[in-house]
Amino acid sequence: MPTMRAAVIEVANGPFRVSEIEHPVPQPGEVLVRIKASGVNPLDTKIRAGAAAHARHGLPAILGIDLAGVVEEVGDSVTRFSRGDEVYGMTGGVGGNQGSLAEYAAVDQRLLAIKPSNFSMREAAALPLIFITAWEGLVDRVNVQAGQSVLVIGAGGGVGHIAVQIAVALGADVSAVDSGSKADYLRGLGAKPIDYSSEDVEAYVAKYSGGKGFDVVYDTVGGGGLDTAFKAVARFGHVVSCLGWGTHALAPLSFKSATYSGVFTLIPLLTGEGREHHGDIMREATKLVEAGKVSPRLDPRKFTLETAANAHELIETRKANGKLVVELD
Repeated sequence: MPTMRAAVIEVANGPFRVSEIEHPVPQPGEVLVRIKASGVNPLDTKIRAGAAAHARHGLPAILGIDLAGVVEEVGDSVTRFSRGDEVYGMTGGVGGNQGSLAEYAAVDQRLLAIKPSNFSMREAAALPLIFITAWEGLVDRVNVQAGQSVLVIGAGGGVGHIAVQIAVALGADVSAVDSGSKADYLRGLGAKPIDYSSEDVEAYVAKYSGGKGFDVVYDTVGGGGLDTAFKAVARFGHVVSCLGWGTHALAPLSFKSATYSGVFTLIPLLTGEGREHHGDIMREATKLVEAGKVSPRLDPRKFTLETAANAHELIETRKANGKLVVELD
């Protein structure tokens, strides 16, 4: 029986064990992808630590939510892809779906899109989770329009910097909250940078919105970030968060007749519901990337299956400087 190499986690918080395991076979509706690169996200480290009850994934397991690679084989009833297609998507690592820290994966075709022609496999693997999360918030929940004012909290982070780029591409007037060290980068993306350490929410609402608040606020931080979002939103505005943890007072939101939406990007992988839409979103990502409007910020350090734990450690110790990617070729 054919085998493949994979990095396997056998117990919570345990080490990666690179070993030979059974080679997957595509079922009807699936394609077999030879994985070239696997994106590493903070969620991967939480799943590995057993600290993500919302992201069920039994052990032993192969982690890795994002992938980029080449279609090697197509299962019955596959119509969208052919052998040799370069694809990418958010495809596994949760809900019992095999992750991308392996040489191959059998992937539901609905989750995939053709990789941007101007992206390397490494760049492509960095994008799916953060792009889908940003898109679901700004487009699916809010339908951001040209001319609207958008505030992104945690704008220099993974989801944040993509949300900034999507909002700018849609013609919004974007303000971006993060540390002062990221100001030049955020300005280069087309946003007005706000240093949270030197300006409180009342000050920047007055400065950048004339005291009215922002039409849309995307909180990518959670906790106190969500409370800040409630204070920063305009009357009849909309707050979106992809990290709606904690206990929050809703009065600041209610008194403005503003609304709130949560984003939980894992639903299609956990339940099977909405997988077609994730493929649709990735096709939108390809369009924006090929138009030069969206690009992930990559940490320059390189990783392999054997050093995947090092990438996890950089995220856990908050020493990553951009998205991290494990390369398999």
